[in-house]
Amino acid sequence: MEKKPKGGKRKGITLIELLLVVVILGALAALAIPRITTSATTAKANACKTNQAIMNSQIEMWYAEKGSYPTNLTDLTNDANYFPDGQPVCPKTGLSTNYTMGSNKRVTCNQSGH
Repeated sequence: MEKKPKGGKRKGITLIELLLVVVILGALAALAIPRITTSATTAKANACKTNQAIMNSQIEMWYAEKGSYPTNLTDLTNDANYFPDGQPVCPKTGLSTNYTMGSNKRVTCNQSGH
């Protein structure tokens, strides 16, 4: 026969209490997961905009140092003085070819969504 502690109460948790905790954790996860995926998408778009801003400022630096704009984006991004780590890549696709320099000497990303 099982011996009960003083006061007549058992130690431990019941199955109902365990199920309640699992339901609460599931509800919290259902709320958090969509926010995490939205945050990841926003972070990639912001990283792409940052890459564009960096390339645009490097174009201006090229102009200030050489007196003319680079003829194309590849000349700029392959120059280790301006991009020692190599060409920036679009975080959404992982490709550097998504970036183009227009006739206004501004860089844009061809990938939709940013």
